[in-house]
Amino acid sequence: MLKPIHRVACSPALAACQRLMQRFALWLCDPATADAHLNQQGLQPPVLASGIEANWLWKFLQRVDAGQSLLSRAQALAAMPAAQKAALAAWVQTVSALPTQFQPAPALWPVNRPVASESDWKAFKVLMEAFYEKGFRGGLPYLPNGTPTAAGGVNYADYVSAFRNAHRLNPTPDAREVCVLCGGPLGDTPHVDHWIIKSAFPLLSVCADNLQLICGTCNEAPNKGDKPVHSAGSFADWFHPYLRPGNGALQLDYVLPELSVQCSAAPPADQPKAANLDALLNLASRWTREFKAEYARHQDVMSRREQRRIQNAQARHTLAEIQSYVQQWQADLVPSEPHHEVHQTLAAALQDPSRLAAWHSELGLVT
Repeated sequence: MLKPIHRVACSPALAACQRLMQRFALWLCDPATADAHLNQQGLQPPVLASGIEANWLWKFLQRVDAGQSLLSRAQALAAMPAAQKAALAAWVQTVSALPTQFQPAPALWPVNRPVASESDWKAFKVLMEAFYEKGFRGGLPYLPNGTPTAAGGVNYADYVSAFRNAHRLNPTPDAREVCVLCGGPLGDTPHVDHWIIKSAFPLLSVCADNLQLICGTCNEAPNKGDKPVHSAGSFADWFHPYLRPGNGALQLDYVLPELSVQCSAAPPADQPKAANLDALLNLASRWTREFKAEYARHQDVMSRREQRRIQNAQARHTLAEIQSYVQQWQADLVPSEPHHEVHQTLAAALQDPSRLAAWHSELGLVT
């Protein structure tokens, strides 16, 4: 979260889909809803908000996942016992109110699955995840502003494009793109990340507050992967991309003896959040690798320059010339380039008198 993270222009479409998922899930959990009620006419208003959404959902339910239609999954949920329906409905209400977790005295966030039946939970999980895997990728029934539409709705590719465009630090199409979490290269194949993993909270699979585009390195194990972004159900000591941004609070500190970088927070109260984010993404170790690699690159540049001076019988570099080199490199750093913060930290570290003297010695320049 080194960079600001913004909701994109098509976020209202995702928010509308989240409301559809919540409304549909709660209807399935209504004691008065039976599997026989699951038909195209039965989904029309007032069950869903509009006929467009009802017709899209009916068509969506005909899709097959792992040999079973999504309709059969919904029918299994509608046939659950009343007590199990009540438990799942309460879970849906709590999870749908995600923003309240970042306000004072939030309700307890669920850490266990809400229904005892493994088959019923699987039916719910497959059904909710399909809104992302099949619905979002094929096209939701909403325009970017959230208005229902029978054709041409927002899809996965639209979201990826909108996010990339909204977060380009250099508007030139060919410029390098930066990952909003780590500040490194976004890469050619960025991942749409579910901040709260959809395998445990499938209701949030198309939630605008739960999606962001990040680099593959951040998204895969041993970094974020399927790690939780709360502590046993508490979000108190965690940042969130939109609801509690880390941008502006995070900072990089260098440790000269180790030539390493630490992830910390400028306000002391945010230090636990910085520590959790560091553990989630292994930021300090990744930033340290880049710090050392860039340092080695500059060592190589200065060594080759020194060799040319020797070959040309010129005077060797002085400590002041090395410092001037570092200062000029720092002045030329471009904020829109990947690893800008790491390189700025390195530039500051190299101008420490003890580090300058050590570098001078490492280059064999001490006479």
